[in-house]
Amino acid sequence: MPQSSRDEPAGYGAGLAPGERAPGPYAASACPSRGRRTQESPCPTRSPFQRDRDRVLHATAFRRLIHKTQVFVFHEGDHYRTRLTHSLEVAQIARTIARQLRLDEDLAEALALAHDLGHSPFGHAGERALDRAMAAHGGFDHNAQSLRVVLHLERKYSAFDGLNLTWETLEGLAKHNGPVAAGHPIRKVLAATERWHALDLDTFASAEAQAASLADDIAYLTHDIDDGLRAKLLTIPDLAAVPLVANIVRATADLARSSDPARRSYEITRRLITVMIADCVTESRARLAHLDPKSPDDIRNAGAPVVAFSSPVAEGIVELRAFLFARVYRHPWVTGVMTRAESIVRDLFQHYTGDPASMPPEWALAARDLNGRRLARLVADFVSGQTDRYAMAEHRRLFDATPELR
Repeated sequence: MPQSSRDEPAGYGAGLAPGERAPGPYAASACPSRGRRTQESPCPTRSPFQRDRDRVLHATAFRRLIHKTQVFVFHEGDHYRTRLTHSLEVAQIARTIARQLRLDEDLAEALALAHDLGHSPFGHAGERALDRAMAAHGGFDHNAQSLRVVLHLERKYSAFDGLNLTWETLEGLAKHNGPVAAGHPIRKVLAATERWHALDLDTFASAEAQAASLADDIAYLTHDIDDGLRAKLLTIPDLAAVPLVANIVRATADLARSSDPARRSYEITRRLITVMIADCVTESRARLAHLDPKSPDDIRNAGAPVVAFSSPVAEGIVELRAFLFARVYRHPWVTGVMTRAESIVRDLFQHYTGDPASMPPEWALAARDLNGRRLARLVADFVSGQTDRYAMAEHRRLFDATPELR
């Protein structure tokens, strides 16, 4: 039987500060946690979701995000976002949305901080390379890999592998993009967990997971504008052609005359974040009022997202994303760097599978007597956990020539 956390301290609603509102009946903390796969004594000072958040923060995989690419490789400039700074921005936005919608802020924050733990070096370029390398062995998906990290690959606790997170946090990580399609790699990763306690993968996730997912969109769209401007792949007049941003560009025109460009750039992204959060909160409140959920399961079984943008803003986001793909993500300079980064990941995967003893001793020992799919998965775990700079150092150690990522 799954452990009940009824004896654990109450979550977000406990000890409210002046001006705070108690969570709604649809917040994840409105019901006792469904527990952890390995039973543990309750923490005397933290709710179950606060404990999950702290375990993510102290995870080795979380620290490695500081040297993993968001869009620009770490050595291209000190001020570009990394996966770590991106995750922190997502967490801040997720907490804001959760507070406004009377959700459990700690669960939303834990999910935001954990959502990219499975990302490979060099961002989506590394993911593409690993997915191709693993094509005959089930492929590679960074969302599924995040679950592998928290279920198996973090190894610091004496009583279990992984982080032994609550059911609610695992559910949110699995379903933060919505119900999980049949055959998706996430289902295979969760097979043993499902035998412990079904995650109801055909339903939507909690409202907290939905808030974290939208916070991810808000964070990356706005900070990629800022980084694109910093890299001079975009100009502010370019943004005037994007409907979602056009009004903000016009409203900040006076700063072009009275301030330096960097201040105007920040003002544009700051205001865009505010617009997107406000729209999400307004639309989500309307959906919650219409649904009138009495429990977290009413959110899961709603048949559609409850935390969402309005149709006009959702359409504007589609246009903004297309603009960023054309001008930033698929810019010849960026694609050139990422193509070379893919070759580094591909070379490392091929070398380690051909010579497992060339991995560090603990990985080489784990690879002993493995072959085929099991060896490929172990190598994918090792490579995906590498930072950009570690992958580059390993490539220099193992190969005569390493591509320059500039």
